[in-house]
Amino acid sequence: MALDGFKDAVYHGSLTEAISNVQQRTLESFNSHTLNIAVTGESGSGKSSLINAMRGLHAGDEGAAETGMLDTMGEPMAYPDPVLPGVNLWDLPGVGTSYFPLDSYCERLNLSRYDFFIIVGAQRFRSDHARLVREIQRMGKRFYFVRSKADMDLDASRRQRPSSYNEEGILQQIREDCRRGLAAEGVGHPQAFVVSSWEPNHYDFPLLRRTLQTELQRLKRHAFLLSLPAVASPIVNQKKAALKREIWKIALFLCLLAAVPVPGLAFLGTFVVFRKHLFRYYIIFGVDDRSLSALARQIGKPVLELTTVMTSLGITPMMALKLLSDSVGAAVMVVEYLWERHPVSGAMVSGGVALVTTFLMLQKCLASVADDTRRVLCKALEAEGGNAI
Repeated sequence: MALDGFKDAVYHGSLTEAISNVQQRTLESFNSHTLNIAVTGESGSGKSSLINAMRGLHAGDEGAAETGMLDTMGEPMAYPDPVLPGVNLWDLPGVGTSYFPLDSYCERLNLSRYDFFIIVGAQRFRSDHARLVREIQRMGKRFYFVRSKADMDLDASRRQRPSSYNEEGILQQIREDCRRGLAAEGVGHPQAFVVSSWEPNHYDFPLLRRTLQTELQRLKRHAFLLSLPAVASPIVNQKKAALKREIWKIALFLCLLAAVPVPGLAFLGTFVVFRKHLFRYYIIFGVDDRSLSALARQIGKPVLELTTVMTSLGITPMMALKLLSDSVGAAVMVVEYLWERHPVSGAMVSGGVALVTTFLMLQKCLASVADDTRRVLCKALEAEGGNAI
């Protein structure tokens, strides 16, 4: 029911109203939504132990994630969070193993199906971590970076430099190393936590739990926003299919018009009709200039951010019309030459050129505008998600 208003707005070509429908929802309304958190990182970094600690369990307890030195996991495993409602912690296989090499890791595990990520690392920020960060950011999603096994780092430092040992100073150095690595990947406000799964009441572990609990509603809202393009896509396809069924009628009309023995009439008629329907498609889908300006104001972004993702026939209608005039104009010159010598053949060729050209061009135009609608809506939802965080 909560999506009815959004779907209706997309169907009627009002992307502004669709975004407004989302903006009007309170954070509390997302409590019932599920948040799927993927816990990922290199093999042996302590992913499973972290999940157990977050759930208040130890290895071997009933329902605990399996831990061990060897990463033999073949499939992701889901574990519900006993405290945070609607949160599933997914234990993913380690990245960079022989079973899941780095180059195919993201694709094979289909990371796009997860809403949020916790990247776990037991050592300094590495290239594997950077690769995961880039992929997560490409999907427009968020993550925490967790530096695990803090107790082992502290113990090693205590043994190596007992006289100058400073626990808080060492922890701060580890945090800064993580943040520098994240900042180098373009992460604006990196959230890094230094923890030990063996000591869930020490270091940054309590902060990790508090932060996740505090941000939970916003994270669920963000995940909901990212799911909306999939909701809108069938509606856009439905509209495209309905409009596509009309194209043959338009093409047939121009076919008959082109058979009239008036020089230039075929080109002029095709040009005018194409122009009319090009702008009509933009209006129907809600990506015309006026609608885009209203949408940009709604999300508080420059309209250029929306238009730059549009690719329909060279982005602007006038460029599309020039492409049409070049292709049709050349064909009509040949047709008009035939008119003078073979009127019947000329009429048939003229009509055929108008029919085929109009049908193909309008089909291409319609498909491009529909694709642009999806891209514009994705961009608007991405911007709205960024505004709320």
